[in-house]
Amino acid sequence: MNARAESLVAATRDADEDLLRRAHAARVYEVADESALAAAPLLSARLGVEVLLKREDQQPVFSFKLRGAYNRMAQLSADERARGVIAASAGNHAQGVALAAAKLRIRACIVMPVTAPEVKIDAVRRLGGEYVEILLAGDSYSDAQAAASRLQAERGCTFVHPFDDADVIAGQATVGLEILRQRPRDLAAVFVPIGGGGLAAGIATVIAQLRPEVMVIGVQAADSDAMARSIECGARVELDEVGLFADGTAVKRVGEITFDLCRRHLDGILRVDTDAICAAMRDIYSQTRSVPEPAGALALAGLKQYAATHAASADALVAVVSGANLNFDRLRFVAERAEVGEQREAVFAVTIPEERGSFRRFCAALGQHSITEFNYRIGDARRAHLFVGVRIAGSAQRHALANAFRAQNFAVLDLTDDELAKQHLRHMIGGRSPLARNERLYRFEFPERPGALTRFLGCMHPDWNISLFHYRNQGADYGRILVGIQARGADEVALHRFFATLGYPCIDESANPAYRLLLCA
Repeated sequence: MNARAESLVAATRDADEDLLRRAHAARVYEVADESALAAAPLLSARLGVEVLLKREDQQPVFSFKLRGAYNRMAQLSADERARGVIAASAGNHAQGVALAAAKLRIRACIVMPVTAPEVKIDAVRRLGGEYVEILLAGDSYSDAQAAASRLQAERGCTFVHPFDDADVIAGQATVGLEILRQRPRDLAAVFVPIGGGGLAAGIATVIAQLRPEVMVIGVQAADSDAMARSIECGARVELDEVGLFADGTAVKRVGEITFDLCRRHLDGILRVDTDAICAAMRDIYSQTRSVPEPAGALALAGLKQYAATHAASADALVAVVSGANLNFDRLRFVAERAEVGEQREAVFAVTIPEERGSFRRFCAALGQHSITEFNYRIGDARRAHLFVGVRIAGSAQRHALANAFRAQNFAVLDLTDDELAKQHLRHMIGGRSPLARNERLYRFEFPERPGALTRFLGCMHPDWNISLFHYRNQGADYGRILVGIQARGADEVALHRFFATLGYPCIDESANPAYRLLLCA
């Protein structure tokens, strides 16, 4: 090893040791509790491995974030306290800053994205009281951070970063220290959610030094995977868009410090989709009777994915339940998608002949399975198209059902993984119209906020005839719209040019097989 390499190794070792010292000295317990490392017997029995839940959702602000925020602000000098602080947050860090501001009597300006759940905004107001000013800006944490940086330059106050700060990371690292104290042996892996990476960086760095045999595995939402992509590329990358369902981890670009620590100390990163997150939320509720926020269930979703693909271990797996600041109206969406995420519901479009005995044969193919949804409307003298949801026990039953339908000579389309079918078509069966000629079908997504649908409608060009429109408020952070527009020839070129300037993500669903079977004229 040459002198430069030796110097680099020594520097990283010193940085790791410094973080460990900071974690041991962190002042988190002036506001935070040592959260429980709780047994999860129902999950353990189902997964065939001991599962433990680190209950950070039980903190005074229902999230781990107060640890890092308070530890950082407690280190401020008298002059820095007098000038106040500014922070950017999707909600949980904001609550930690607000609580710290009130306790330490420091003025704080907190910039939150307009998509932050109302429950988090209300909590910031309540916790901070007269010491906190709230500003809303942008659709994601990164947008709010940019606005906060501009304000910091104008006001000359201290920026309290939600993840890329040594004192913040040290505060979050105390979660890892607690896990090691609470489970001194027989521990295989700790699963940690990742947004900007502060919690994962802190936990991974202290465990790597104190118990290197214990794996630390990060978990990200598949549509907000900046850390995973950065580690794969070997450098920090910035995402153009981030998913908003797991708003607590919706970060476009991870921190410099957190990237370095996660790159060196994480044993892997798993990606999970929305359905898997919803299923994990239900699992936590079934086990604890508490409902986590989507980001709070990320770690368990990753743990379940890991357990399904690895041999059972005699040592325990820990999932950090990182937060529980959930808007109540999201529960409709979560309940609907959890069945699919847990592979407990399969959704099919089945075509049967319009003849005597067909429906009896269809019911016979279903066997003893419970029907969760059934839609039918006559529209053809020869064939009937049925939309059916069926409760199942796993993917094997899903494939067996499809084969049972085919054995009756029924045409089957498996829609279980079809986003268009799950979001829209299941509510619109029977929508064929002989008048809907030259129809193009488009699916749009946009950050949900008051007036968003009205603004979308106002953008539509008056010269195009809308032949289909579907919108359903599901309590999620995305508004979803399905639009059928009649266009032909040169009009299609103008239509796509218009979509490029509209600013909303757009997916052309005109060739979707479910649409062509169930709705297309």
